[in-house]
Amino acid sequence: MFAAVVNYLVFRSGRVDLANMVQPIWNTLHGHFLETTTLSGRQEDRLGFHVDPFLLVFVPVFWLWPSPLLLVVVQALVVASGALPVFWLARKHLGSPRAAAHFAFAYLLYPATQFNAFTSTSSFHSVAVAVPLVLYAVWFLDEDRLVAFSAVALLTCTTKEEIPLAVGCLGVWYAVRRGRRLFGFSVFAAGLAITAFDFLWVIPHFSPTGADPFVGRYRAVGGTPQGMAHTLVTDPLAFVHAAATWHKGLYVLLLLGPFLGCWLLEPLLLLGAVPDLAINLLSSKSDQTWISYHWTAGIVPFVVAASILGASRLRADAARLSLGVLAVVGVTAIYSPILVLAHDLPALGSAVVARQQHAVGLIPPRVPVSGSIWLDGHLAERRVSYTFPVVGKARWIVVDVHDPNYGAKIALVKRNLRRYETNPRWRTVFASHGVVVLHKRAANG
Repeated sequence: MFAAVVNYLVFRSGRVDLANMVQPIWNTLHGHFLETTTLSGRQEDRLGFHVDPFLLVFVPVFWLWPSPLLLVVVQALVVASGALPVFWLARKHLGSPRAAAHFAFAYLLYPATQFNAFTSTSSFHSVAVAVPLVLYAVWFLDEDRLVAFSAVALLTCTTKEEIPLAVGCLGVWYAVRRGRRLFGFSVFAAGLAITAFDFLWVIPHFSPTGADPFVGRYRAVGGTPQGMAHTLVTDPLAFVHAAATWHKGLYVLLLLGPFLGCWLLEPLLLLGAVPDLAINLLSSKSDQTWISYHWTAGIVPFVVAASILGASRLRADAARLSLGVLAVVGVTAIYSPILVLAHDLPALGSAVVARQQHAVGLIPPRVPVSGSIWLDGHLAERRVSYTFPVVGKARWIVVDVHDPNYGAKIALVKRNLRRYETNPRWRTVFASHGVVVLHKRAANG
């Protein structure tokens, strides 16, 4: 949590994705349901991108503390709380408090868990909350506490569009493991139906194009769900070609390897990881097959829980086996979001951060603003928040020309900024070492 807070304070939490979460919450609180400003400058509903109404949970809290830091802190604490059901499951099935502690620490150290608690490039994602929620759901189902399971499962289904299917897979595991087929397969049917509804109706309905905006990532396998079904029949090898790369193989190894294959002995519980594994492995977007992103949220809890129950099937000393798991996970934990502290801590109190804080502090609340990507992460508590060089109806512009997120587009950004600086309709309020604040003059000024 400390690393996440520092990362925000030194302006490393940007428009994507922290502000993309903050703005719909703020807008809902002020009467504009899950509305957000896209990178192209349009006002659209969040549900046209991802079905994560879990964000609504934060609306009443934002009335008391309308700050992006709320999301950053809550995410870290909630993901860490998943160590509790991990401990309970391991203590019950391995019969050893020591082994349970080993698995709980392994969960916390697991790089994929850490990057869901804090993704240094984009801070908060509602789907990260699914990690602990799924683990609580597994625990309640394992205890036959079906009312508690149902409540947690419904909440989990609100974190992203494919998560209901993952939760539904728990019903298959429960039906086979406990023999309660009616309840178990009903859970699966409900999960499948909700995910289908999200993909086939909700996203197209709220999307301005009438289609999922991310279909381009899956063009090689058909793009749309209907196209994928057609490709599966006409060219099934396309799926193999899309998933079978060295990079994606390493991704799977880093996800599954640290738990020493224990999950192999509980395959029906691991089934819940399949939806997100498929979504990530079939995508052409490389971010989705790096464990340093939130894309693993629907995979982590199933790997951990299946490994615990799988380990219980082995005729081995539970404490020694769990210690081996902890040791291997500990080695992989060298790759951690905490590494960003090496860059972020020295920036605290620096002149650069002081300039950025001063610039953002000049922007009045609620007014339409256009900001550079990292500064934009601190300006989302308003209805309209453009990302420069998109200006639209903004009355204020705040830009840091050293923002590395612009990459090759930085020359274009500088040209656009210069155009506004020389425009008599705009007044330069602040300018220091590449950090610039402009205010649009009144029409009669």
